[in-house]
Amino acid sequence: MAEKTKIHGMVGDFSSPDRLMDAVKAARKAGYTKMEAYTPFPIHGIDDAMGAKPSILGYLVICGGALGLTIAILLQWWTGAVAYPLVISGKPFFAFEFAVPIMFELTVLLSAFVAVFGMFALNGLPRFYHPMMNYSSFEGITDDRFVLVIEAGDRDFDAAAVKSFLEAHGADKTELVEE
Repeated sequence: MAEKTKIHGMVGDFSSPDRLMDAVKAARKAGYTKMEAYTPFPIHGIDDAMGAKPSILGYLVICGGALGLTIAILLQWWTGAVAYPLVISGKPFFAFEFAVPIMFELTVLLSAFVAVFGMFALNGLPRFYHPMMNYSSFEGITDDRFVLVIEAGDRDFDAAAVKSFLEAHGADKTELVEE
């Protein structure tokens, strides 16, 4: 018995960013929700046209910075006032002014770590394989091609209908990509 292949989606290859943007807007208007655009450079407004949700990465970075600030304050207060109090020239056990550089550094350090590792986690990286690697013109995506993929997981996905839809909206080439 032959093994049944799983379909990732239908790829539409466009020659310009304007044609891709028009196709994305038309696909969104037609009710397609599971789609992805691959371009060699960022295209202003394509996220809104695709209906992409805003990233939560900024909120994670703020929380990482607040955690770094809290750790810096508590660590300096605890070591200076509780664990190892030393009276030096009548100075207080914890002076806020001298703690500022450490507070700044830990805030920036934890924010940076959360930004990098959060970006990796939210993007699912490292990812050594993606079904789009099976696309015959995959190398052109990072060079000069603009690609719209309507994924098979979309509730309105029908391979023949999506193929004709993409061709009607200016796709130079369409291809069914399997996983």
